[in-house]
Amino acid sequence: MHLSNWLLFCGVTLLVAFTPGPAVLLAVSNSMSVGPRRAMISSLGNATGLFMVSAAAMAGLGVVLSTSAHAFMVLKLAGAAYLIYLGIKQWRSQGSVFADLQGAAAAGSPRSSWRLFGHGLTVALTNPKSILFFSALFPQFLTQDAPIATQFAVLTTTFAAASVLSHAFYVLLARLLRKQLSDPRRTRLFNKVSGGAFVLLGLSLLRLRNKTAA
Repeated sequence: MHLSNWLLFCGVTLLVAFTPGPAVLLAVSNSMSVGPRRAMISSLGNATGLFMVSAAAMAGLGVVLSTSAHAFMVLKLAGAAYLIYLGIKQWRSQGSVFADLQGAAAAGSPRSSWRLFGHGLTVALTNPKSILFFSALFPQFLTQDAPIATQFAVLTTTFAAASVLSHAFYVLLARLLRKQLSDPRRTRLFNKVSGGAFVLLGLSLLRLRNKTAA
């Protein structure tokens, strides 16, 4: 891969990664509830999901989704349902997401690391935008006279690293705002706002149209 192609891809990737989306919102929500360090577990799950999505796109799933209205609809509905589920759960939360983490651990109620990882993974796998993004963007940066597998690894690793970097930025930002939002009324407001945002993101997926089917 030419260095100029990779640098251009880095610019596009950073722009996309730092645009708030479902994974960023999940990272911020987890940061508030379990702390910034453990919140990054969901980001690692999301990065793993991105590798799987990228591999699927390279294997031709992107073409299937862009040509099959049924396959596109199934994945779109699954992604929307999962985001709406997370939103309703957050909206109905009665506890303060800013509660003392040590107290929560002593009570035996910390969120499982595998659960955090699974949430991040699921958000990546159930978002049809990710597959369409990889299938549409990757071909523009691939060089025919270079090994495809190597280029796949470089591009996907770059995108996953940018994604984790953006999550770390938003998680630290949320951490800085945590003290300012320690009031119980504000934490309940955060539950409502973040829960509503998840639902809106889920509903926005329903508006995503299959370009070739349109």
